[in-house]
Amino acid sequence: MTTINTLDLKSFVANSISKVFDTMLSLEIEAIDTDCRENSDSNRIIGSVSFAGEVTGSVNIQVKDAFAHILTAAMLGMDVEEIDGDEEVYDVIGEMSNMLGGDLKSRLCDAGLPCELSIPSVMSGSNLKIESFKWSRHERSAFQHQQHTILVEVYIKTDS
Repeated sequence: MTTINTLDLKSFVANSISKVFDTMLSLEIEAIDTDCRENSDSNRIIGSVSFAGEVTGSVNIQVKDAFAHILTAAMLGMDVEEIDGDEEVYDVIGEMSNMLGGDLKSRLCDAGLPCELSIPSVMSGSNLKIESFKWSRHERSAFQHQQHTILVEVYIKTDS
């Protein structure tokens, strides 16, 4: 029987984020070991989706504002200078979190833990703090593209 404690969430996340970066952005990333709290006082954008069912949780992707613009340009086939406002950036970060969450949902369902996915939400700002309470597992993974860092966090629990 699969439990959330036996799931290899770090591998799920690494495979999913690599697939998103390769397929949708044509950018290479690598997993890194870092605290990533360095992002907390700079402006960043966070895309998040939640899931609920046999398992409940959320997954979020966090990047600094400047990197979010680079990702948006890559996904939309534009130059960074062509990005006109924050709406396109929020859409791309939301879509990236949705793809990551969708892949995680699929893996959870395959493991016998069916769940449904929410629509993505996006927030931005500086000095943001995400706190985790009463989750059975919290996994944090960091990735890097050139000098830019991507932080992915997964919060998960079951009702039992």
